[in-house]
Amino acid sequence: MPRLLALLLSFATAVAAPLLDRTPGVVSYTFRNEFKADMPGTFDKVKAFGLTDIEMSNLFGQEPAKIRALMDARGITCSSYGAPYNDVLKKTDEVAAVAKILGAKYVRVSLPFSKTPFDKAAALQRSAEMNAMGKQLREKHGLTFVLHNHGMEFVPEGAGTLYDLIHAQTRPEDVSFELDVLWAYLPGADPVAIFEKYGARIPLMHVKDVRKGVPRVWGHKYDSDNDVTLGTGQLDQAAIFAAAKKAGVKHFYLEDESSHSQTQVPLSLAYLKADR
Repeated sequence: MPRLLALLLSFATAVAAPLLDRTPGVVSYTFRNEFKADMPGTFDKVKAFGLTDIEMSNLFGQEPAKIRALMDARGITCSSYGAPYNDVLKKTDEVAAVAKILGAKYVRVSLPFSKTPFDKAAALQRSAEMNAMGKQLREKHGLTFVLHNHGMEFVPEGAGTLYDLIHAQTRPEDVSFELDVLWAYLPGADPVAIFEKYGARIPLMHVKDVRKGVPRVWGHKYDSDNDVTLGTGQLDQAAIFAAAKKAGVKHFYLEDESSHSQTQVPLSLAYLKADR
């Protein structure tokens, strides 16, 4: 019996592994106030956390070439550039030029907020626009267009949601997706099921958690201080990461929108690295 117990313990130790086998990237929005105040110093902090992959969601008033130089000097790469939807729609080539200066391979947008409800007609219009933007970015610039979700996409439509409709109406070669797991979960969707359904169409993921007790509703009055350290909130991180890795997610970006991000980011990184 002792030998059997030792064997079982040995096996358990052998299969123990962290949720993520690499250090994730980070979204620049996590340190938005710091980047505005001191970009070089903030990149120093990012590197000190061990983060070397970033999704730049803002230029913070700086020239792209200067940002690239600051990143290069610290061994940080920008894999994704987040730009306003209407900029990509109306100034596609200009946005592509910025993305390439930064070194990004992905151009990421979110659907613009509107005073009118996001419905099937709007989803069809946006899908057509995204097909056009994605085609131009791919064919002319060698970049991948990516849609980042908020909550509006998860309104019921037919047998699914508007998110499903957008997937159906966009061409896989021209439109990819970045799943923000918090903004899928809060409106009532299941991030695991989304990864299982759409697989390789989701190369990017925003890694987040939400405070326990926060209701699962879609609205624009979300308190960003409800973003909490990974593993302390509502999301089933183990199931989400297992599904994301199986789907083939290429870049995992930690995004902590709270006012405590500098404290919570290292704790979240430790959580991801811990064997379990």
